[in-house]
Amino acid sequence: MREIVAAGLQLGFSGVRDADIAHTAVAVRAAAAAGAQLILPPELFEGHYFCRHEDEGLFANALPLGEHPAVAAMREVALETKTFIPCSFFERDGPHHYNSLAMIDDGGNVLGVYRKSHIPDGPGYEEKFYFRPGNTGFKVWPTRLGVIGVGICWDQWYPETTRTMMLMGAEILLYPTAIGSEPHDPGLDTRRMWRRAMQGHAVSNVVPVVACNRVGVEEAGTPHEQAFYGTSFIADQRGDIVSELDDREEGHVIGRFDLDLTARHRAAFGFFRDRRPELYARLAQDI
Repeated sequence: MREIVAAGLQLGFSGVRDADIAHTAVAVRAAAAAGAQLILPPELFEGHYFCRHEDEGLFANALPLGEHPAVAAMREVALETKTFIPCSFFERDGPHHYNSLAMIDDGGNVLGVYRKSHIPDGPGYEEKFYFRPGNTGFKVWPTRLGVIGVGICWDQWYPETTRTMMLMGAEILLYPTAIGSEPHDPGLDTRRMWRRAMQGHAVSNVVPVVACNRVGVEEAGTPHEQAFYGTSFIADQRGDIVSELDDREEGHVIGRFDLDLTARHRAAFGFFRDRRPELYARLAQDI
């Protein structure tokens, strides 16, 4: 039996970089104390979700991997707690800027970087102003715990993301997220859609999925006010929710999985046995 204990953090943020990074480190320690070996912070936890509006001054917050305080702090806490941490950060690489994730192992080493592939552009989520589409391709990381696949937020809506990582050998999938109210339509609540999309990935790929979100109201009282609805969760390989939080509380979701049992379930369902790649060429064509 190969067992993995995974957790996702649900946190609110102050907008002060050092304080928010420290807050995340405290939450990592709490999840590790609860037994988690793999701990996922929310997307861009180094402060408020700044993509609600376009402000050229915010490009100054992007830093290279080796200089970024969020990555440095998570490397320290990963070594301290002997946990694996997929760390989201605002990356600068020469003249380019990315919404990136550093995969940190339990020795505090960076195993590699994934750059978000799908970049949204809409009211309240104007990421194309800030981020270049990722150039790393999808990534998975073989570790002593198992093979870990991580997408970032908007990536999670694309079944191609999940299936590609599964074909690369992923045994558990994680999605750090920043999602909440829709400024163009106050009556639109996407939380159930958000969950169903990833529960569907779990079912159709027979794989556990960890999804974590931020919570709370940011830039309250301004034209850019936005409420993030939390509802972080973990689904097992059958798509059933095994751990969840509500739309207000901070904390962590946690789940324990037998990866060998999951692999047997995946083989028995036959989803990968019965694939017909020769029929799928249309998926790689532009509309």
